[in-house]
Amino acid sequence: MEQRTSKQVIEDVLMPVEGLNIIDVGCGDGALARMLTRRGAHVTGVEVSPRALVRAQAIPPVGDETYIQGLAEDLPVKNRSADIVIFFNSFHHVDGAQWLVALKEAARVLVHGGILYVSEPLAEGPYFDLMKPAHDETDVRRRALEALHHAPDAGFVQEKVVSHVDTVTFRDFEAFHDRITAINPETRTAFTEHEPEIRANFERLGQRSEEGWSFQQPTRVFMFRRN
Repeated sequence: MEQRTSKQVIEDVLMPVEGLNIIDVGCGDGALARMLTRRGAHVTGVEVSPRALVRAQAIPPVGDETYIQGLAEDLPVKNRSADIVIFFNSFHHVDGAQWLVALKEAARVLVHGGILYVSEPLAEGPYFDLMKPAHDETDVRRRALEALHHAPDAGFVQEKVVSHVDTVTFRDFEAFHDRITAINPETRTAFTEHEPEIRANFERLGQRSEEGWSFQQPTRVFMFRRN
């Protein structure tokens, strides 16, 4: 599997995006939305977490990007108003009973010929192994990939699949701790229980550089086109 960052894959697969309307579902703190806005896109970030939404809205905008609260299975977006819908490491966070609904919602808001871009981390690799004691997503990641096989039922045609090894970097262990424990109370409890093991794995699995500690994460990207 080729080592390429998610940013590089997005640039290869989606660019150019100048003038396009993009919905970033599960936008987190808005990092991807800002990157795409800098490339000339008009981006709406949709985020269910109030905490993440506050972080995204607190960062100075780089253009006309906006952030709104909403669910993937009930997007607060008009019919046929988007050229691209993106799930960046977020599709497996959708309620498992609602995956097909979320795909149909993406189809609803896309123009005919519009693109659905789904990037999903696989349940393998150093970063996954590092997270696993506190946040084991083995089953949900597998089932999310299986759910994408039903994209044709929502009106999509699969155009491309790209597998690559992404790199996740943290300044230090405390930065990793803050990222993982922000997920939910159960994860915070599990992290505390397994912290000695996780700390040892952090140094064992990570690659240290001037930027901090980096971990490899195998990832699969699916690109669908709306009929």
